[in-house]
Order: sequence, then C-alpha cells, then structure tokens
Amino acid sequence: MAEWIHTDKGWRYKQEKVHLLRAQWHDYHAPTIYMLTLTTVNREPMFGRLIGDVDNAEIDLTPVGKMVSEEIEQIPQYKGFESTEIFRYVVMPDHIHILLYVRKTIKHPLGYYVSWFKKQCSDKGSALAANSASTPTYIFAPEYHDRILTHEGQLDNLRQYIEDNPRRLAIKLANPDLFRLHQNLSYAGLDFSGLGNLFLLDYPLKQVLQCSRTLSQEQIDSLKQQCLIKADCGTVFISAGVSEGEKQICRALRESGYPLIILLKDGFPAPADPNSKYFKPKGVYFETCAEGRLLLLEPKPEAFERPDIIQTVNHKHPHLPHNISRYRFLALNAMADILHAYQGFCSRG
Repeated sequence: MAEWIHTDKGWRYKQEKVHLLRAQWHDYHAPTIYMLTLTTVNREPMFGRLIGDVDNAEIDLTPVGKMVSEEIEQIPQYKGFESTEIFRYVVMPDHIHILLYVRKTIKHPLGYYVSWFKKQCSDKGSALAANSASTPTYIFAPEYHDRILTHEGQLDNLRQYIEDNPRRLAIKLANPDLFRLHQNLSYAGLDFSGLGNLFLLDYPLKQVLQCSRTLSQEQIDSLKQQCLIKADCGTVFISAGVSEGEKQICRALRESGYPLIILLKDGFPAPADPNSKYFKPKGVYFETCAEGRLLLLEPKPEAFERPDIIQTVNHKHPHLPHNISRYRFLALNAMADILHAYQGFCSRG
C-alpha cells in the first residue's frame, strides 16, 4: 500500500507493495466508481456518537468528525484529482464510507490520493490536538478497502447503504446478540462460525430445503407453496440456497416473514481478523437478522473432511475434488441433513 511518510527532508510518498485488498486485475488510474471504506486507528469512535433511535438515527460528530467531513468535501480539489466527484459519503463513529467517481484517467493510482487525504486529516488532527489532549494525531488505520463498481444497480444500492448506515448501527446496537459473530459453535458434532438467532437450531420442526437444478419453474412453484404451508405450521427450513429453486423458495419464505437457517460455503471473516467483531451481514440478510428470523452458519474447514460427509457426497458424485465449489455445496447439503436429524442444543465455545 502507498503511504506518506515523514523523513529528514519532510513528507514524501512511499510506494510499497500493493495490499492484498487491492484488485490485482484493476488499473487504479482508470475512470471508475469506487466505494471507499476507511477505519479509525484501533476502531476508536473518535468521529462521533449515535443519537436517536432506529427511526431517527444520526451521528453527532465530534470536532474531529466534522474536520474529516469537511476534508471529504475537499477531495475533488486535490491537485491532479479534479476530475473526481463525491456521490455520497457518511462519517460514522469509527469509520467512513465514500462513494467516489473518478471521471478521467488520473496521473497517480487511487492509493496516492487516499494517502494524501489521510495525511491531510492527520495534519489537521494535530492542530486540533493543540486544543484537546484527547484528540489523536493519527486518525486512520494504515489500510483501507475499495470496492470497484462493475454491475448495473450497484450505484443505487450503495447510495442507499451509505444513507442507511446510522440506522443500521442503531439496529445492531439494539440487538447485540443477533449480530454477534460466534467463531466456535458446535451442533450435531459439526463445528461452525455463526451469526444470528441461535435458538432456531432448537426448533423441534426443522426441514432441509434442497432443489435439483433440473426442476422446472412449475415444479419450483409447487414446492414453494408446500414450503410456505409447512413454515406457517412452525417448520424452520435449512438450506444452502445454491440452486435457482432454493434461492426462489428461500426468498419467498423470507419475504413472508418465516425464519431460515442458511449454510454458507464461506463469507465470515477469519477468527484472526481484527475486524471480525465488526462484521455485519449485507442487504436483506441484515434486516432479517435484526428481526431474529435468520441464522447464518459457516462450517469449519474440517467439517468438509468428515468421513460421513465425504461418503455422502461420493455416493452421489464419486471422485469429486474436495477443493471445488461443487463438492462443497454437496457437502453443505449433507450437513443440512445432519442438522435436521439432530435433536439437541448448540454449544458455544
């Protein structure tokens, strides 16, 4: 990652190895729309505090938060960066999101200008520190994350996501147990990471939702109606949500207000990731989780190598390599069957 560093000759720009979060395939000089996320040092809530409730949540900015907000407005004035436009941004207590449009090819890569922004904030933070001993000189953590918009509809979705950030924080703070990422869950002899309503595992009526990829739309619609009837009678469905039929039925169950247990091939931060405690599910999963109607489970790697799981997959598709998605999805289906058959309680490590 590129950073400004201080030397005997003053500040200079240091070009280091590109951080793993950067897209190796992308030209960071090219015209692009980015979603930038920068976090504070140690995720300290130095930018402000949440006020209001879920219906009228907003961030009451500190002097540092106001300074950062003003500096974001100045980004299109940076030398060599005048062709940029800020579509949306939000300053949260411990991070910021910026929806940035680079209209024309720029002289330096994006990281150069991000580093300059961070330096400006640090310099101005130092000036504030002269009047407030609690104001840190270094504002942002060394790294940042960029998301490159490549698909139609992403821009509107991310605009809404940025505007909705304070409300989402209010929801998470109001429901801490539903948004706590448990890294060591054990159920039915399987080990998982999980987030959501763990009590869904204790429901007496559980059923696996699996749909062949060969089902016609008419067959999917028929199965959907059967599942909705069962869900209305108290059944909790377990699914990996892989095939088109599974996706349609899970969506219908979710939109009708019924609970779901979803098995994930991947998606959670690693236990060693310092940001794992800040993880939140995205989109409709966030809302469903807040209502207590969702449990997300990601099996530990060793679960995919259990002899009974391997045997079940090999019975249907012999000799599948274990490192391909097809094997892992079939293994998830086998795990769903185990969860369905088990009657017990979830152990939290």
